[in-house]
Amino acid sequence: MTFRWLKHYMPRSLYGRAALILILPVITLQLVVSVVFIQRHFEGVTRQMSTAASREINLVVDTINRAETETDRVRALAYLTRMLDSSVAYVDESDIRATRRWYDVSGIIITGILDDRVPTFRAIDLPDNDFVHIFTDTDRGLVRITFDRRRVSASNPHQLLVSMVFFGGLMTLIAYFYLRNQLRPITRLANAAEAFGKGRNVPYSPSGAVEVRAAGRAFVDMRNRIERQIEQRTMMLSGVSHDLRTPLTRMKLGLSLIDGEDAELLMRDVEEMERLLEVFLSYARDAKEGDPEEVDPVELVQRIVDDSARAGHNVSLASVEGTGLASLRVVGIRRAVENLIGNAVRYGSKAEVSVVLGDRYLRIRIEDDGPGIPEADREEAQKPFSRLDPARNQNKGTGVGLGLAIAADVARAHGGVLRLGQSEALGGLQADIVIGR
Repeated sequence: MTFRWLKHYMPRSLYGRAALILILPVITLQLVVSVVFIQRHFEGVTRQMSTAASREINLVVDTINRAETETDRVRALAYLTRMLDSSVAYVDESDIRATRRWYDVSGIIITGILDDRVPTFRAIDLPDNDFVHIFTDTDRGLVRITFDRRRVSASNPHQLLVSMVFFGGLMTLIAYFYLRNQLRPITRLANAAEAFGKGRNVPYSPSGAVEVRAAGRAFVDMRNRIERQIEQRTMMLSGVSHDLRTPLTRMKLGLSLIDGEDAELLMRDVEEMERLLEVFLSYARDAKEGDPEEVDPVELVQRIVDDSARAGHNVSLASVEGTGLASLRVVGIRRAVENLIGNAVRYGSKAEVSVVLGDRYLRIRIEDDGPGIPEADREEAQKPFSRLDPARNQNKGTGVGLGLAIAADVARAHGGVLRLGQSEALGGLQADIVIGR
């Protein structure tokens, strides 16, 4: 037996599930106690009291039937009325009323007991919680016996329900505040982890229960290790960049003093090495470079497109939807979009860029009219140094297979994703940088 269908009805948040775990047992316990107590206690008490009342009614009827004279009957009824705290009156058939409120459950039990134990019983009138009117036959005619409702059923049964609801709600409220205090450290840990995954380092100190503190300390240690690794890599790349640029500069200077075709070919190789070095360093550079800023993504993309167009690329901003600000690392987004535009114009003749800024996400789309990438190869294309031959490299020169990898890293550093697809407008590759807000 599976309970997977319950997942569609369960709360998704930790607070919601914790509240359900807290409230559901309380409500269930109250319902069980209410049903059992009312059925076993109030129903039993009502039966006992109604049975006692039936004996008194039979006594009144028997007294009326046995009285030889009217004086004896009146005297006996007066005595019984005083002793039983009730009233007896002769009525006509037209005075009989049998009413009961729909929610008066104890009235059903009272009616059943009197009908079973009073042979001359005709009807019962239960208009409210104050009085009971019993209509019964005697040898001298129909009489109506009226007495206090508290003599046949327990008084104020709603007090139990009110007390249970009140104290149940009070204890639930107290437990909720306590539970919220216990869940707050988990929420803070989740927010710190989510922020770190999106490239933001928010202050966090472990707190809460022992298990939550252990998880918090493990997260802080992991974050520190990652930051140290990034810092060490950055320092190493700075040294490598300096050490490699110096001999390349000397080679270029030496080749510039040599005439001839061989020197020109060697100069091209040196320039190609410099270009490859720039690409490698761009990929090796941390995708989280720079601090997040609240910027207008439309304005940022427009600047990138204009710069690419001035560089000789056939690129344009096709469409824009939505306005507002987004928290972005400008350097990383610029690097990712420029790489995607560079790929688009390298493998196609033109590129179109569009921006959609919604309430919950930002999407930057770059489309081209090139050969595209087959669906089976799109995941492989996002891996570093992956080059898809010959379709994407047939007439525009070859890259080093880092453009899509850099864009994917930048998207992940913003807590987003790079999605590749088929362009419906141009027929080539469609690359979407989707970032949650």
